Amino acid sequence: MRPVDLAREHGLSTQAIRNYEDAGILPAAERTAHGYRTYTPPHAQALRAFLSLLPGHGHQTATSIMQAVNRGATDEALRLVDESHCRLLDDRRTLQAVEAALRDLAPVPQERGDTFIGPLARRLGIRPATLRKWENAGLVRPRRDPRTGYRIYSATDVRDVRLAHQLRRGGYPLERIAPLIAQVRSAGGVAPLESTLRDWQGRLSARGRAMLGGAADLDAYLRAREP
Repeated sequence: MRPVDLAREHGLSTQAIRNYEDAGILPAAERTAHGYRTYTPPHAQALRAFLSLLPGHGHQTATSIMQAVNRGATDEALRLVDESHCRLLDDRRTLQAVEAALRDLAPVPQERGDTFIGPLARRLGIRPATLRKWENAGLVRPRRDPRTGYRIYSATDVRDVRLAHQLRRGGYPLERIAPLIAQVRSAGGVAPLESTLRDWQGRLSARGRAMLGGAADLDAYLRAREP
C-alpha cells in the first residue's frame, strides 16, 4: 500500500507516515524501482500499535517502545511498558497520599512543624530553589527569623508545602495549585480540592484503560512479527 493509504485510515498526513518511519516507529518500507515507499499489513499494525500506545504512555515512551520492537529488542520494549505501568501506579499512590493528606488539615505536631528550608527540602526530595519558587508563586508563606532572615516553616506552612508537592507530582501547574491552597488555607477544609481530585482520578483511570488498549495492539504487532 502507498503512504497515503496508510495515512488515510488514521486521518494523518503522508508526511507523518514518512516521519514515523524515519524515527523507527514503523519498520523500514520497501522501495519501488522508482524509489516510492510501499507499505504492508505489518506496517499498518505497527502504526495502529503506536497510536494506541500514545494515550497511555505518552509520545516519548511510545516511540521508544516501537523503536525497540522494530530493532528486535522485545525485552527492552516490554521493560519500557513495565516502567510506564510503574509510573502510573506511583501516580495512583501519589493521589492516595494527597487524599490522605487532605483528610486531616489540622496542624501537624510542633516538632514536625517549625523547620528551615534545607531540612524541609530534603524531607520532600526537592531543591530549596523549588521551595523559593513556590513561595514566589504564593503557595507558601514562611515567616522570617528577625535576627537571621532565614525562612521558618510552621506546621501550617509544612502542610501547604506537602499539598503543593503532591499536586505538582500529579501534574498540576503552579498557577492552578496556588488558588487551591489559598482556598484551603482560608476555608480550613478540603472542599476546594474535591473536584480537582475527581479530575485527577478520572485522568488516571483513562490512562489505565488506554494502556490496556495499547497492550492489545502491541501484542498483535508482536505476534505479526513472529516467524
